[in-house]
Amino acid sequence: MVKAANTRGTTPGTPPLKRILVVGGGYVGMYTALRLQRKLKPELARGEMEIVVVTPDPYMTYQPFLPEAAAGSISPRHVVVPLRRVLGRCTIVIGEAKAVDHAKRTATVSTLATEEEGAGAVEITYDELVIAPGSISRTLPVPGLADFGIGFKTVEEAIGLRNHVIEQMDIASSTRDPAIRDAALTFVFVGGGYAGVEALAELEDMARYTSRYYHNIKPEDLKWILVEAQGRILPEVGEQMGRYAVRELRARNIDVRLETRLDSCEDRVAVLSDGSRFPTRTLVWTAGVKPAPVLAATDLPLNERGRLKCTARLSVEGVDHAWAAGDAASVPDLTSDKPGAECAPNAQHAVRQTKVLAENIVASLRGAPMQDYAHKYAGSVASLGLHQGVAHVYGRKLKGYPAWLMHRVYHLSRVPTFNRKARVLAEWTLSGLFKREIVSLGSLEHPRAEFELAAGGGRPANGSKEQPPAGQKEGPKEQSADGSPDGPKGT
Repeated sequence: MVKAANTRGTTPGTPPLKRILVVGGGYVGMYTALRLQRKLKPELARGEMEIVVVTPDPYMTYQPFLPEAAAGSISPRHVVVPLRRVLGRCTIVIGEAKAVDHAKRTATVSTLATEEEGAGAVEITYDELVIAPGSISRTLPVPGLADFGIGFKTVEEAIGLRNHVIEQMDIASSTRDPAIRDAALTFVFVGGGYAGVEALAELEDMARYTSRYYHNIKPEDLKWILVEAQGRILPEVGEQMGRYAVRELRARNIDVRLETRLDSCEDRVAVLSDGSRFPTRTLVWTAGVKPAPVLAATDLPLNERGRLKCTARLSVEGVDHAWAAGDAASVPDLTSDKPGAECAPNAQHAVRQTKVLAENIVASLRGAPMQDYAHKYAGSVASLGLHQGVAHVYGRKLKGYPAWLMHRVYHLSRVPTFNRKARVLAEWTLSGLFKREIVSLGSLEHPRAEFELAAGGGRPANGSKEQPPAGQKEGPKEQSADGSPDGPKGT
């Protein structure tokens, strides 16, 4: 174990430096660190305070824009925010927190450098802890899922899925085997929440448009299937809007299967609980999320769902100097009439919680009174593809174009930094003036393939690279030249 350098009290006569450790660079991590560096600007300038952000990626992903990035409406570069640019007064450590010993005020972190050096993980000490590692995909022991499933939670997965869909159309257009053609043009999405519905709707829209450039593929040849275990989709927008969304999707020849589960996807055949079997080369898993594994490797109190028990002040229950919000935290909902109600683990609460969280940390450091977090749920908006959407906001229900426009306006207002707002708005404007891009940049997933072939190394089997070891963080979008996925992202 290597201990990180600690600069506390290096200059005689100066106050000992306090370190705030932020675990995670997503919504909560980035926004909390951003507000902390503003609130603590004098202390940071005097060297009395240090903010360290530990994150596996050097950027924050604005996940509501992933479906549009997959459909090509937004450049993938513009749905991420570079942390080093935004958090100029913070120390950014690219790595993964493996464990936290809050009793000793230490976090065990594995970085790219520690892996290269082979010296083991680094131990970072801290005074205040903000733990916001977010969530990972919640998978079930479905036979074949680990081999053929594709996730949809990161920008890499969005890019890979777009390339994969277009490549399947290329395969269907050139094959002479009807079975391969049928499987290539069958796309199964499991999960009727935001991620599943919006990803399916945007990609179906994109694929339907792309089919006009294939001489032997018509829109009706494409088969899209949405599998949802519950009796409705998009529960956040209300039952009425959920039913409208189902009607809208079915009107586009999308097969929506409610109260249905995926039983198996072995041998590239999706077997559903209603007895249906669909040979498919594309199975996208968006059936929920679960807390990041690092939470289980801490000495902090967890609830039955594996989330941190928190107070309304966003401090970890029964623990000093530890804070949490977002997906990782179980925060009491003070606006609910139901006893024991908790805030939903969504972006709407997460972004608002960061403001209270940062202010409470500063108040705690300065001995000022703290405040409770209370926010009444405003509603939800969801896109169903270009010019289509559903919304239930402040009791008002919208559908069609008005809901789609509200979806875009709301998320444009929420995406961080003026730079990203301007770029996204410019892309939306240009996409309305020009035709949609239909290019699949499959080489992005295998950038060395051509050089390896030229150098005499030979192309890997089926054009794909070697499968990463289980648990290694590797792009989940890897697929062979024939379009079959190698497996989901390691967590």
